[in-house]
Amino acid sequence: MRLHSPLGLIAAAWYPQQRQTVEDALAAGDIDSRTARELGYTSLPVSEHTAPPDMAVEAATEVLERSGAPAGRLSLVLHASVHHQGHDAWSAPHYVARRLGAHRAVPIGLLQQCNGGAIGIELAASRLQGDPAAGPALVTTADRFLMPSWHRWLSDYGMAAGDAATAVLVHRMAGAAEASGSPATSHPLTPDLLLHSLATDVAAELEVMHRGDDELNATPMGHSSMIDVRRTKRAFIKAYGVDFFLKTAAERIRAVVEESLADAGLAPDDPRLRHAVIPRLGSKAMEEAYIPPLRDVTSAEVLDLGRATGHVGSGDLNASLADLARTDLLEPGQFALVLNGGGGFTFTAVVVGRP
Repeated sequence: MRLHSPLGLIAAAWYPQQRQTVEDALAAGDIDSRTARELGYTSLPVSEHTAPPDMAVEAATEVLERSGAPAGRLSLVLHASVHHQGHDAWSAPHYVARRLGAHRAVPIGLLQQCNGGAIGIELAASRLQGDPAAGPALVTTADRFLMPSWHRWLSDYGMAAGDAATAVLVHRMAGAAEASGSPATSHPLTPDLLLHSLATDVAAELEVMHRGDDELNATPMGHSSMIDVRRTKRAFIKAYGVDFFLKTAAERIRAVVEESLADAGLAPDDPRLRHAVIPRLGSKAMEEAYIPPLRDVTSAEVLDLGRATGHVGSGDLNASLADLARTDLLEPGQFALVLNGGGGFTFTAVVVGRP
């Protein structure tokens, strides 16, 4: 997506205080030593008492307080998740909007698997570019992975799941807002990061990886009492082979990286491109699927921010934006490319810079 002008991002992540270390997981028999080495995590955050929508409210409250943006000026509240949000036949996005006081915002739920937070930023950017009167848009993600429905270490290959929430406020910069005729907020918003470009590509032929050869049934959890993505992936590999996935994913990853860099006006070897940030999957999975096509396109330093968080459901990319926002990983005038993917499959790359 080529932006008319850079958009501002203000980002935060919320993690519970409780942690399960990899040593705890080994002692409990959740994983073996080989799996622990292949995953490469040191610990996972665990939220036993705070439900995902409340986690999202915590992250969003921090963003709104830090930005000074009134919740009543938000035009959208986009909430992405992978797993159960705490109730059935109910709208978690509307709950988040109500808790925040975002009464004029349109709450929308995103079921894009692990790329939901990234797609939320894309939709927010589209809204701001397409509607001059639209106020800032808030993107939240939240997931927790508790038994008996999800075993955070064993329900999937190539990742272990940490509980977390993120919030990203997407807004016009002061000059662009005035030029668009957008109503002013109480004061100009000061961004953590500038969003310069965003690219998404799809490989819908890979949706079968999370379905396997299962028939579509009528009730939740009808295929197994615990979500077992390992089973559907085994069926996928038996039918198509692992090389089919790796080749398809590599093509899409190269495409989104090239497009996002070009739209940001950056050459792949631009010295201002400081980091290429990868998703928070297991180390072996990253080395096999994501890092090779990334290195085909850019020489930027590969940055892995997920060893102490695990894979945080729909929020990997957004959590990495929060890390870039609150640290000195980027100096003023430097850029980072942040890459993500999610089952379905959808791949997104964004280019952000430090103002």
